[in-house]
Amino acid sequence: MDINLLVLNVGNSRLAIGVFIAGELRQVKRIPHTQRADWTGVIADAWQQLAGADAAVVAASVNPALNEAIEHAVEQAAGRDVLWVGRDIDLPIPVQTDEPEKTGVDRVLNVAAAYEQMETACVVVDAGTAITVDCCNDAGEFLGGAIAPGASTMLDALHEKTAQLPRIELTVPTEAFGKNTREAIALGVYHGIRGMVKELTENYATALGQWPEVIATGGDAQLLFGGWELIHAVSPDLTLYGIALAYTNHHLKQETEG
Repeated sequence: MDINLLVLNVGNSRLAIGVFIAGELRQVKRIPHTQRADWTGVIADAWQQLAGADAAVVAASVNPALNEAIEHAVEQAAGRDVLWVGRDIDLPIPVQTDEPEKTGVDRVLNVAAAYEQMETACVVVDAGTAITVDCCNDAGEFLGGAIAPGASTMLDALHEKTAQLPRIELTVPTEAFGKNTREAIALGVYHGIRGMVKELTENYATALGQWPEVIATGGDAQLLFGGWELIHAVSPDLTLYGIALAYTNHHLKQETEG
């Protein structure tokens, strides 16, 4: 469906803003929450691209404390109400966890977007402040997954909880052995994350009875997984596509019922 949307993804560390024109993602901006003063201006610039179009503003959030501020910024910038996935709009796939209402909406949207493209059982690794590794079956049902600290969270903890370990930026190791403290930390975090993802995917494959395709997203996805044979694709804007999918399903349902 050729939809026109302003899509907002409120994460733990930053706000992602996407502009869909005639169903195509034309622009993405990401703003750290430390720059909240810029929200209204960036949203206004994005909305301007949709000027004259029949467009909606749709959002998803894992950071409820910021939702009211987001609504205020959108009202100032676009003069529109925000439609929230999970409140105003249903999730686009069934959720088979023990408490679906407490399952992170971003996790579900990531898997829904991946399944729409793959049309088969798949795993989504979202590498941000936290790392989630989630799975759906061939029927497109969200089965659940795993949550672990992200790379920056691990690096912060090592520095803050020890007396002498420095805070480093994550890099891709080039040697098998860390010859100094910084190299040793990078090796531990980088291969620790990749080893976790491989182990979980193997466990999911055993439970499913087939090997699932693995899609990676999130701010650290390219650094951690780019070029790795385990990963089918790195899709940094997967959550934005999931939000757009939820709105599209909602719109089609309204048209059918109408």
